[in-house]
Amino acid sequence: MQPKTVPDAGGESLPASSRFSLSVRVYYEDTDAGGVVYYANYLKFCERTRTEWLRALGVAQHALLDEQGVGFVVRSVQADYRAPARLDDALEVSARIASRRRASLVFDHEIRRGGELLFTAQVLVACVDMRRMKPAALPASLHALLESPA
Repeated sequence: MQPKTVPDAGGESLPASSRFSLSVRVYYEDTDAGGVVYYANYLKFCERTRTEWLRALGVAQHALLDEQGVGFVVRSVQADYRAPARLDDALEVSARIASRRRASLVFDHEIRRGGELLFTAQVLVACVDMRRMKPAALPASLHALLESPA
């Protein structure tokens, strides 16, 4: 079976379990009074990247919710802020699955400006039955996409 591929920011196809990246521009609204990206916005950039990764795999989150009653929630975050991003910076935000279990995925994230590493995070995302607010197995369709080795 061939691994499912998704395009990275450069348009190349990558296995579903490889690093996925998204280009993000820093807007004025992303910055704080000191002129640097507000700390919580790095997590928003990571969230956006995970969402676009799913979209590139052909997984529609609204359909998972409407048809299967499941959604994804962040359970924990470990973040390391290494250097500030500033207004108008062009950032590359990446996500890679570090591990997966029956009802969760752990993502490794990096945010870079050019070659400079600004931020890293490890995010544990749980699949949840949204009606009961209890853990649920990853949807079979997503699980199948991730079965192929990296």
